[in-house]
Amino acid sequence: MESWILGLFVFLFLASAKTSKARNSASFYSNYYVTWGFDHALIINNETEIQLTLDQTSGSGFETKWRYGSGFFHIRMKIPDKNSTGVLTAFYLTSRSSDHDELDFELLGNDTAPYTLQTNVFANGQGGREQRIHFWFDPTKDFHSYKILWNHYQIVFYVDNVPIRVFKNNRKVGVNYPNQPMQIEGSVWNAEGWASGGKRTDWNQAPFKAYLQEFNADGCVLHDYAVEKCYSSHFWWNREEFWKLKPRDQKANDHVRTKYMYYDYCSDKTRYSKPPPECKSNQ
Repeated sequence: MESWILGLFVFLFLASAKTSKARNSASFYSNYYVTWGFDHALIINNETEIQLTLDQTSGSGFETKWRYGSGFFHIRMKIPDKNSTGVLTAFYLTSRSSDHDELDFELLGNDTAPYTLQTNVFANGQGGREQRIHFWFDPTKDFHSYKILWNHYQIVFYVDNVPIRVFKNNRKVGVNYPNQPMQIEGSVWNAEGWASGGKRTDWNQAPFKAYLQEFNADGCVLHDYAVEKCYSSHFWWNREEFWKLKPRDQKANDHVRTKYMYYDYCSDKTRYSKPPPECKSNQ
């Protein structure tokens, strides 16, 4: 079988698969609280869903009550419809430090399909690791899942169970790797300019409403900075099977990179005359 056909088959299988672990959706308040734009956040559906609204006065955001040192974190999102150019819906992990760590899902609004997903990785204050893909679906029409696996070996970004990006621990070649306690955050805000290709936001389309649900958090909770205890194999996401992608997942990831990725910082010669040292390993 041709490799691209096999990759497509695996990709479609993973994208249509249900989450392997059945769970009841937690109440928003069990793990999160609203941090800004209080009058632009509405908890609905028996506290299992939040509506975040953006208009010309404000957006809104929330975060977890705790910080984590490793885990497998997820959310389901449906981003604003209509002409949402310049509107950014985000789900990310971030630390509170001057040289911060951060793992970003950034869903960019648009006036038409295809819509863009940008991911980024910050480690010890250094970012600039953007990758952009076009969605293979319309993220305004229904909820889709967004997950981040973070352990001491790799970071994997998933969309509907498809691994769309891998960032490996490459400290052995001098690359910083996120190892600070981070909390989970979600928000909708105006990113007009850099997130819209220079196009202006049409405020006649406001208010813009994003919806997020499933607030369970599988993570190692930290009350101090002793991150090392969160590397224990006692936590299922740290076990050897999560140290690298399985062959099936690698094929699906290859398919995304080939079919849907249109920007990769590793290939941007105007920014990097020589690809950063982590690039070869992460591909």
